[in-house]
Amino acid sequence: MENILEIKNLKKSFGDKVIHRDVSFGIKKGEIVGLLGNSGTGKSVMLRCLVGLETMDDGEVWFQKKRIDLLSEEAMFKIRTKISYAFQSGALFDSMSVYDNIAYPLREHVNLSISEEEKRVQDILDLVHLKDAGKLFPSDLSGGMQKRAGLARAMVLSPDVILYDEPTAGLDPVNVENVLEIMRSFRERGAAGIFVTHDIPAAQKVCDRLMVIDSGRIAFQGTVEEFDNSKDSVVQNFHVSL
Repeated sequence: MENILEIKNLKKSFGDKVIHRDVSFGIKKGEIVGLLGNSGTGKSVMLRCLVGLETMDDGEVWFQKKRIDLLSEEAMFKIRTKISYAFQSGALFDSMSVYDNIAYPLREHVNLSISEEEKRVQDILDLVHLKDAGKLFPSDLSGGMQKRAGLARAMVLSPDVILYDEPTAGLDPVNVENVLEIMRSFRERGAAGIFVTHDIPAAQKVCDRLMVIDSGRIAFQGTVEEFDNSKDSVVQNFHVSL
């Protein structure tokens, strides 16, 4: 199966600090790939580069066999309906209800009737176990519920790829399991994903493949089993550092 999303030879620096030296990888339809690395290794920067929220110094991004890193901002606006970014904080609009937060992408990108919108939003709320939360506001939600609401908004347009930026960070074990279950549900609906995390157990439970970024490069790439059995010093040190 061919890659649905691919990044080639990414290079990125902030001033004299080199973040990515020559990063290349791809993901296939319906696959979740874990991107592991210690803090400061540029995991979130890489996600932002994929959707044009951060400018690369060099490299290429390909989506569905089309190069997208050279597209205009207007064209990238449309691409972001197919490659959705689930922000670490949930990034909900405080002044909007949960329902309106989730409906916002639909109103921006899709011409739906009120009944169609309601059905789409309620379907996603049910999927993320927030069935009765539509009238609440972000301030009414726990941290775990805010994460789930953010995931719902990321999924409401039925994207082909979801970029998960630390969706389990700061959550208790029960809420971590809730988030992983949601990610599995999204995969069952055909969505591929990149799961940025430093939570090895969570990544092992939901990912098809794992990658470890170190010193600006992908130092390891393989299955969960290969990761568990790897004698690579970077993988071993990453285990120890956590």
